[in-house]
Amino acid sequence: MSETTILSDLEIARRATMQPIEEIAAAAGINADALEFYGRYKAKIDPAKLHARTRAPGKVVLVSAMSPTPAGEGKSTTTVGLADSLARAGHKVMIALREPSLGPILGMKGGATGGGYSQVLPMDEINLHFTGDFHAITSANNALMALVDNHIFQGNELNIDPRRMTFKRVLDMNDRSLREVVIGLGGPAQGTPRQDGFDITVASEIMAVFCLATDLADLRERLGRITFGYTYDRRPVTVADLGVQGALTMLLKDAVKPNLVQTIAGTPALVHGGPFANIAHGCNSLIATQTARSLADIVVTEAGFGADLGAEKYMDIKARVADVAPSAVVVVATIRALKMHGGIAKDQLREPNVEALAAGVANLQRHVRNVEKFGITPVVAINQFTTDTREELDWLLEWCAAEGVQAAVANVWGRGGGGDGGDELAAKVAAAIDAPHTFRYLYPLEMSVEDKIRTIVQEVYGADGVDFSVPALKRLAEIEKNGWSGFPVCMAKTQYSFSDDASRLGAPKGFTVHVRDLIPKTGAGFIVALTGAVMTMPGLPKVPAAMRMDVDAAGNPVGLF
Repeated sequence: MSETTILSDLEIARRATMQPIEEIAAAAGINADALEFYGRYKAKIDPAKLHARTRAPGKVVLVSAMSPTPAGEGKSTTTVGLADSLARAGHKVMIALREPSLGPILGMKGGATGGGYSQVLPMDEINLHFTGDFHAITSANNALMALVDNHIFQGNELNIDPRRMTFKRVLDMNDRSLREVVIGLGGPAQGTPRQDGFDITVASEIMAVFCLATDLADLRERLGRITFGYTYDRRPVTVADLGVQGALTMLLKDAVKPNLVQTIAGTPALVHGGPFANIAHGCNSLIATQTARSLADIVVTEAGFGADLGAEKYMDIKARVADVAPSAVVVVATIRALKMHGGIAKDQLREPNVEALAAGVANLQRHVRNVEKFGITPVVAINQFTTDTREELDWLLEWCAAEGVQAAVANVWGRGGGGDGGDELAAKVAAAIDAPHTFRYLYPLEMSVEDKIRTIVQEVYGADGVDFSVPALKRLAEIEKNGWSGFPVCMAKTQYSFSDDASRLGAPKGFTVHVRDLIPKTGAGFIVALTGAVMTMPGLPKVPAAMRMDVDAAGNPVGLF
């Protein structure tokens, strides 16, 4: 193989030398009796058995990004590379990431554990079944619905209206054919026929509850608060009413413990939980974040998709549950993606084009200004691609300087793994952590749900306003009647645009966001606002990534990028 040959992410991961996980744990300050091994290179941590930390909890660095494009932004790669670079500079660092979902892995994304020399390992196992957490969440979700339908079949003591179910079964797969189904067909012995459907596992409220719970007891309490439907007289029915929160907690008792892995450079990483950011709140588990803070001085974590989705939800939802507000926020951008937002087609992005870069930078500008609304000064990470020209990189650095924003070029894909590709970025982030700031939420919880949504779409998306469908208006009245208006809002919106129209790139103006329905997630403690055509069960593309995947003669996966 020649020196100029570019290795795939999977090839790079295979060539890396991993340390036994007990060595990673020891270096991180994790006592041996808190570890539960899943082979040589993975382990779960029991937070209840960790020795108490005598220093203050670590500071959080939140990595977000500009609006994603098919050109790629590399948020997870930057997260890993930044953490490795901070560790290289002498900081005690730990990473907290989401677990990948099989749906997009087999669909469009391929692998989802970072890239190049900035990856978490073992890459193939994390991308596939890992330690079985998603299977446990899927089982708990579907056990609930089996128990609900059985209750209806066995006499329906709770008076549940099968026409007003708000909870679906789930599958960790992109399968559009399961969005709408009818169950219970075949006669009286087969159950009560009703319309049903499937969501993807990462959209399940049990996934959200799992990721927002502070401990096992809180998980059980939140599971009990889940509203899965309504009675014939339109009263909400909860898991606690059915009396099965204990069984669901039992199915999740091992999954709720964070998973410890490592980067190529040996930085410890907790990979745990994984709600999508376009249809859920987009953050790894709170237990993992808090565990990392108890072990490290700096915790580098990420929120899904652009800062309009994942970062906003991190601030307004996750940071309200516990003291995990970030001390610094990184906004990842690429020359390629900015040119695409400037109107250039994907197949023309290799060509230098400062004019397109200047046209597309409005997207980055809006994300940067949005982060500032939370009281935090962002740092822009320019994730370097091999096709970027010096002229383009210098133009973007000069633009950031003119905007008063700290920025650095990071080549963590090619020079990560403990190399110097992220040193400048790490230095700027370390300075930002120590800079004075006053964190604030975008809106108070006392505000009405309607006004919370209006605040988000106007302040973060740049919309003129919001339009509520007739069903959404009815749901607003229901939410008020049931006492749920004090919850924060979780917007379900396309990740590709600030608007609810995926084709409107850049920083669109003069648009209205259309809310078609509202779903109270009473266990998670937020209200989901469904906008545009966003789906809670995605579909596969015409040529799924699965088409290039296989195993070699030794049984090793092939094609995970």
